[in-house]
Amino acid sequence: MVTATVKQLKEELNEKTPKELVQICLKLSVFKKENKELLTYLLYESHNEESYREGIKTEVAKSFEEMNKDSYYFIKKSCRKILRSVKKYIRYSKNKETEVELLLYFCQQLKALRPPIRRNKVLQNMFDKQMEMLGKALLKLEEDLQYDYQIEIDKLI
Repeated sequence: MVTATVKQLKEELNEKTPKELVQICLKLSVFKKENKELLTYLLYESHNEESYREGIKTEVAKSFEEMNKDSYYFIKKSCRKILRSVKKYIRYSKNKETEVELLLYFCQQLKALRPPIRRNKVLQNMFDKQMEMLGKALLKLEEDLQYDYQIEIDKLI
């Protein structure tokens, strides 16, 4: 099966009735958890970005609390998993302010970890890479927001 381009899909979807579109969306939600999560975001949470961010921060904080801290191996594994989910939520939103805030929160949680991440090269590299990505995302915001977030980043460093 040859996959259609986005343009072709858009044209075909424009020809469908609202009832047919609902059926297509429901079929999409059955096949993958990510499709269902994206649909949930679009229908329920996209209108209130602030509560969306707070919900994700709560989830990230809970994940960091429940993390197995017996060895750096388990810490690295858990941090990668948390970062993957944060990146997924950022992709759903596509809002630069959400991206900056969630990456900043992840970095704050990572920095506050005990045992310290500076004793492990992989965790330190993960932190450094996310700080670099945070800096790039920060440049895409308005100047007043850049200033506010830069103060938070300076505290973190």
